[in-house]
Amino acid sequence: MKATRALSVASSLALLYDGSLAATSGSINVLAMNVAGLPAILNDNAVPGDKATNAGLIGSKFAQYGYSVIHVQEDFNYHAYIYATDNHPYRTATSGGVPFGDGLNTLSKHDWVNFRRIEWEQCSNASGADCLTPKGFTFMRLALSGSTDNTTTVYVDFYNIHTDAGTEADDLTARQANINQVAAYISTWSSGNAVVIFGDTNSRYSRTGDTAVRSLLASGFTDAWVENQRGGVVPTVESLCSNPSTVNTCETVDKIFYRSSPLVTLKATSFRYDSTRFLQANGSILSDHNPVYADFTWSAGTSFRQSAYFGGDYGTWFSDVPTLSTKTKPKPSTLTFRGASRLDSVGLTLTDGTSLVHGGTGGTTVSLALSSTEYWVEARLCKGDKSGQTRNFYIRAATSAGRTLVAGTATADCATFVAPEGWHIVGFVGQAGDEMDELAFVYAPR
Repeated sequence: MKATRALSVASSLALLYDGSLAATSGSINVLAMNVAGLPAILNDNAVPGDKATNAGLIGSKFAQYGYSVIHVQEDFNYHAYIYATDNHPYRTATSGGVPFGDGLNTLSKHDWVNFRRIEWEQCSNASGADCLTPKGFTFMRLALSGSTDNTTTVYVDFYNIHTDAGTEADDLTARQANINQVAAYISTWSSGNAVVIFGDTNSRYSRTGDTAVRSLLASGFTDAWVENQRGGVVPTVESLCSNPSTVNTCETVDKIFYRSSPLVTLKATSFRYDSTRFLQANGSILSDHNPVYADFTWSAGTSFRQSAYFGGDYGTWFSDVPTLSTKTKPKPSTLTFRGASRLDSVGLTLTDGTSLVHGGTGGTTVSLALSSTEYWVEARLCKGDKSGQTRNFYIRAATSAGRTLVAGTATADCATFVAPEGWHIVGFVGQAGDEMDELAFVYAPR
């Protein structure tokens, strides 16, 4: 698997704020659109007009309708024209035109952390030139809401996908491998998190032998189209959409899937094809794909919430949320950290004996036993640079009894995380290797 890391257009803590406290519920909408950005000399996509002009018009419509989060596919050689007329504050940098880029980009009203591009491990040229570009998927952890003091942030993991096209046997095999790959990535990197997947799947439910999108349903995802336009019934008879589509019950290969988590509840409240918004002045289409749109409501968890992240985007993802969600009123009985010049590991033991430990084995171990009426209510982290990578260097835990536990070495770049009133710190999420790279705290009601 190939992966590249890119910096967000703003720092990981520059989130959408809702005063001093994070909003605990809200709504967003999403749009997925294949923008037909292959060079005209390679593919005109049966779209009338000049591709550069059309791309500029697409960008202006993104701005006009103010979508919350937009995923685009085939955003290759006319990318600059889209961005020139769009006004979303957060946008991914292009990975390049054909044959260098993957054609995947995101335009958003919300900031994110941990953006990555991942190339498919398998492709097929049986029906076309799918192996011409490094197609794949992108990942980002998007912040729907965040408090100015870092106390709480509501994150959802967003995936933009463009799978192998075609209907030959090798295409079907490659496409299923693509979906299996993104599902495996989600299992590792989105454990414990809410997820939204949207983009060009090149898959339909009614095709014989095409099991790709069905496998996403089987792995616990909901299709916003099936839910809102098909009454929850997966189609078995093919019903192709015209372009622009005038109905929403027909099926395209462009899909929107989602799942909730103990930290965030998501609900798709509508789905439609936004085709009539994306037309030229003479009524001609701007892309050979119907854009797909969905409205979502979201609410922060009532049993678990989390802080903002602090540190660097390195190491392996971990989350205590799946374990904590099996507990009734979890409470730490002991805090245990390891540190020296930097923070090596963080851990705690719950009152039922469950141990939650992350990081390496270096440094000196320090521990603090909590009384039955004592809670971990505040944490302070400091970060710094080690070998060109940002890591957490220091942690200071403070309890409701005024006691503290310290590990590592303090720096000048620090942040304090305070549990919301009536809540306490019960676990961790983040990334770690031999040391603590990125860290956030999980809260639960007392």
